[in-house]
Amino acid sequence: MKVFVFLLALAVSGVASAQQGRRNEGKQQMRHEDRQRMREDMNQVYRDRQPRPERQARPMSPQEREKLRQDVREANKQLKR
Repeated sequence: MKVFVFLLALAVSGVASAQQGRRNEGKQQMRHEDRQRMREDMNQVYRDRQPRPERQARPMSPQEREKLRQDVREANKQLKR
């Protein structure tokens, strides 16, 4: 039984080490300069982006408020099921 456990542990450790070696195959590491240039490009995009127009906050009418209440009650009932 001890031999079986030993062989099983040996096989599992061999598979794990083989997978670890394959993990980085095919992947190219980005150079520090490339990462820095990409960061700067993205920062420039965010700076140049137009701000979103803000919605005008307006008070709800009594009908809109009641409709919202009904929708919330309905959603709560469906959640309880």
